[in-house]
Amino acid sequence: MPDKNSFFVTGIGTEIGKTVVSAVLVEKLRADYWKPVQSGDLDNSDSIKVKNLISNTVTKIFPEAYQLTQPFSPHKSADLDGIVIDPHKFILPETCNALIVEGAGGLMVPLNNQFLMIDLIKELNIEVILVSKNYLGSINHTLLSIKALKQYNIPIKGIIFNGPEDSYTKDFILQYTGINLLGHIPDYPVLDKKMIVNAGAHISL
Repeated sequence: MPDKNSFFVTGIGTEIGKTVVSAVLVEKLRADYWKPVQSGDLDNSDSIKVKNLISNTVTKIFPEAYQLTQPFSPHKSADLDGIVIDPHKFILPETCNALIVEGAGGLMVPLNNQFLMIDLIKELNIEVILVSKNYLGSINHTLLSIKALKQYNIPIKGIIFNGPEDSYTKDFILQYTGINLLGHIPDYPVLDKKMIVNAGAHISL
């Protein structure tokens, strides 16, 4: 059975807002946080961003299993760094707290030549929170992501929409898939700790 206190935050693609959503969930649940793979931007990693956006003093930020220096797909970044990502190194951190795990990119991002992000989610055996963002093509990307998760028999806690709202998009996705709506995080002009707390009020878990 999946760990009910842990959630894997994945998105329908890149630049969808997974890190913002992760920070909101971490703050709302006073949960711990783990980013298994960071590709590039090590001086301003997603772990650092989450740490700087939350207010509570309970959260523990666990170190990444892999810190890759190049800002590419993990399998390419790892190769350029002269390493091969080993799936056996991905072990959920031990904690009595709730845990938010943030993926890199979308579900089909390769970690090595045989192992995808969705394979990692399956092995970790935790529920998924899918992040979607409204843009032309997002319905297609969202439905494909949900279909892939269902094909892998990965439990989906629900979906969070991030950014500008489009009721046509949201209503169609929810009606067609039957997936649970966990909330919508609106566009905020500034990302700061107050915004993270406010955004948590829009999320139901």
